[in-house]
Formats: sequence, structure tokens, C-alpha cells
Amino acid sequence: MTETRTPTEPTYFLDHQSPEVREFVDRALPDRNASPREMAVRLHDAVRDGIRYEVYDADLTREGVRASGVLKRGQGFCVHKSIVYAAAARSVGIPTRLVYGDVRNHLASERLLELMGGDLFTFHALVSVRIDGAWIRATPVFNTLLCRLYGIRPLEFDGRDDSYYHPFDEQGRRHMEFVRWRGEYDDFPYDTVVGGIAANHPKLVGPELVTAQGSLADDARRERGE
Repeated sequence: MTETRTPTEPTYFLDHQSPEVREFVDRALPDRNASPREMAVRLHDAVRDGIRYEVYDADLTREGVRASGVLKRGQGFCVHKSIVYAAAARSVGIPTRLVYGDVRNHLASERLLELMGGDLFTFHALVSVRIDGAWIRATPVFNTLLCRLYGIRPLEFDGRDDSYYHPFDEQGRRHMEFVRWRGEYDDFPYDTVVGGIAANHPKLVGPELVTAQGSLADDARRERGE
């Protein structure tokens, strides 16, 4: 684990002093007198449902994965959304770390599985937040609408217990399982994560560090015959 900064400070990637992050937090938290736990939950829900989850056409350049850059685009996948949540929580004094692991995703579309090279997705991202002296893991990633299309329940976060994967979908089929943890970081380890994703999933990530064109929602509708 990299220990280089106090985990509430802004960084190049977790740029919570930027106008984009400040405006996002102001909308999500009209009441700054709420408890840290309540603010962490509200920000979790705001990131989960206020930023569209999309693996396709995702910008993995250094500017594209800054919290402010993600908010400008309004979409991204786990890497992008976790950065926004980590930055937003830090802006109200909640310490955060970025967490990465490899997962098997059993319910991905056929097209995404082909692009990923199988069901092993590396460097899945989530966030660890420190509330009342304890580090708790949260995953403000899969927005509610997309979860409904794929038949899985949105992940809830109560600020007390870890919330980091969907073990089964609503029909009892296995959805996601963690097979390897890659560590926690006080700042976004750009070369490790983006380099690892590009190396492990070369069909997904293009030479300009933008992922393949498409739509997860369209994939889901296509597989349901709509």
C-alpha cells in the first residue's frame, strides 16, 4: 500500500478543489451539518446514480481519469467512478483510499467478454472510506438503471458495512466474485492500473487510451432480444 499523503488531501487525480467536484458535492450535500456517515452514504448514491456507468468509449488518459474530467463527461466505469467518490468524500474531510482487485464477471454480455478476453476483469475499482475510526469498503459503480437492465440489485451502502460485490443476480445466478486483491492506495496509481488494464485487455483499450465504442445498455437489450 502506498502511503504518501494524508488521505483527505487533493491530488492531481483526486482534485476535489476543482469547480467540477465542488459543484457535484454541493448538489449532493445541501446540508454540510450531516454526520460523516450520512455524507458518505449520500455521496455514494450521488456517484452511483449521477454518473452513468459505461465501459465503452471510456477515456483512460491522465486527464480523462481525473475526478473533474470524469464529471465533465458524466460517465465512466469503476475506475472513473471510484476516483470521483474518493475525491468527493475527501472534500468534506472523510479519508479515502482507492482499492483494486480482479473479479470474475459471469453476467457480462458476449461482446464485452470477447473484448475483455474472458470473464476475468482486472483492476476492478472500489473505495475504502474511514468513518468513526474504521475503514469500510464501498462500490458506487453500477447505477440503478443499468442494474435493472442486467437483472441485478443495485449495491446499497449504509456507511457501516462493506459493500463491494454482487454475488448473485435476482435469479440466483452467480454474478461477480473477487479472485485477487491488488491493494489500497492513497492516490490513483495511474501507470499500474491503466497500464494493467491495457495490457490485460488489449481488445478493449485502443491506442489512444479510449475503450471500444458501444453501449452496455444496448448489449443488455440485444441479449434480451429487444
